[in-house]
Amino acid sequence: MTDSDGTARPARRLGALRLLWPFVKPHWLLAIGWLVFLATSSGATLVLPLAVRHVIDQGFSDSNAAAINEIFLGLFGVALVLAFATAARYFCITLLGERALASLREQLYAHVVKLDVGFFERSRVGELISRLGTDTEVVQALVGSGISVALRSLVMLLGASAMMVWTSPRLAGLTGLVIPLVMVPILLFGRRVQKLSRASQDRLADAAALANETLNAAPAVKAYAREDIESRRYGVAIMRALDSARQRIGMRAWLTAVVIVLFFGAITLVLWAGARDVLAHTLDAGVLGQFVLYAVFAAGSIAGLSEVWGDVMRAAGAMERIGELFAERAEITSPAQPVSLPRPVRGALHFEHVGFHYPTRPDTAALEDFELAIQPGETVALVGPSGAGKSTVLALLLRFYDPQSGRITLDGVDLRALALPELRGTIALVPQETAIFAGTAADNIRFGRQDASDAEVHAAAHAAEAHEFISDMQGGYAAELGERGVRLSGGQRQRIAIARAILRDAPLLLLDEATSALDAQSEAAIQQALQRLEQGRSTLVIAHRLATVQRADRIVVMDGGRIVAQGTHESLLAEGGLYAELAHLQFVA
Repeated sequence: MTDSDGTARPARRLGALRLLWPFVKPHWLLAIGWLVFLATSSGATLVLPLAVRHVIDQGFSDSNAAAINEIFLGLFGVALVLAFATAARYFCITLLGERALASLREQLYAHVVKLDVGFFERSRVGELISRLGTDTEVVQALVGSGISVALRSLVMLLGASAMMVWTSPRLAGLTGLVIPLVMVPILLFGRRVQKLSRASQDRLADAAALANETLNAAPAVKAYAREDIESRRYGVAIMRALDSARQRIGMRAWLTAVVIVLFFGAITLVLWAGARDVLAHTLDAGVLGQFVLYAVFAAGSIAGLSEVWGDVMRAAGAMERIGELFAERAEITSPAQPVSLPRPVRGALHFEHVGFHYPTRPDTAALEDFELAIQPGETVALVGPSGAGKSTVLALLLRFYDPQSGRITLDGVDLRALALPELRGTIALVPQETAIFAGTAADNIRFGRQDASDAEVHAAAHAAEAHEFISDMQGGYAAELGERGVRLSGGQRQRIAIARAILRDAPLLLLDEATSALDAQSEAAIQQALQRLEQGRSTLVIAHRLATVQRADRIVVMDGGRIVAQGTHESLLAEGGLYAELAHLQFVA
């Protein structure tokens, strides 16, 4: 259910906290320990006013010195119990929060990383990182301390209230009359705090997304001298987040102030009545003192509840955002009962009247009635102008997307019938933009096959013409490449990618502008390595530079998502048409 402004009602927002239960449940022993120590510490605290009452009633005369000694000795014993129980309670709840949130982060990341490419196209990485980081920290604050404070305050409120009734039913009755007045602002202000908390977290996510985009494009920012502009953009985003946080903090401050004023005002009124009873000799001074302490405990508990209520609502907003991520489902998944490929995998590919539109461009066909058969071991080059659909062919082979019409088969098996790990395990990809991770050179090459030995990694680097520059780095194969490979040139990144593909040794090889960032000398060496790599496996090559595809068994010319011609380099030149025009521009111009 939603309100008129389209926001979820408080009950629904608080319901988002139920998502925490699967992560807390495995650690039930810690929860039980926490509850036991919570009860112990609360009980010890509630005993303290009894000692105060005895001291007041029995006085400080010499005749009562022995009784006073016993009272204060007992008081110290209670303090020892309180200290131990409080420390143990803190240990249990804090460790429970850490373990629960570790499980939450682990499962959330595992869920997100398994979502399909379409999800990442419509999502901002910075916002996802914000949900994995900032939002989970907000939830951790609730589980690790907020819940403890809330339950401790609740237990103390109930215990103090019961002791107030036992101490003086009349004064407790007067106090009970004002409780509803205190709860009204908690409910009214709490709802507003929740909305402001969600808005504050959204603004922080916007700022994180902006910072992520800018920092990942640092060379472009500096090349265009946009440091000041990007700093101002980030400053504006931070100020929006700050303004939203200011409103949330202000609302929580008002909530706390109003509750404290109302409750202490009510307690003051009740105690005024109690003081008059003491003057009238209808109430002992010790009883009034005991009642005062219990009233203070109750007031402090309500103040604690009002303050932690904001944390609860903020955590509910965070879990709502996290729940939205858990609710995301990949559209591209393995079938319930996958079919296995015939062994050994031969690498026969067939695109059968494939039609495909990208979800973000539903009115434009990326591929239209696309028909292509690739024989085992054949090297086929896809050429054509930008937007012809070449990269789409590779994306469909990897099942980043499924075609809306037609089908694609590998060795006669529809790709949609295969388990995704098996399908992608038969493919080695050398992309145009190589992803380099913040690890060692060896780790980045081993990304192609995690169980590869050091000797196999070195052999792949040799074959990819990467061994020389890796050996020249301080640390060699153990050298850290930096985040996103900042220590490498574009050509070095591509050679790392080629080494990965060589190490993977898959029956299908996809080369997407695999040598675009290489100089002429390096490209000649890499072409020889690629020729060796292509032997005995089916290869699809995308290249804008036609000189790199002349050795292909067949060249397929694409335009507007269709095949307009195919053949060898010589036959296509003789035929004329689009390929001849492209060749003329590159070889003659």
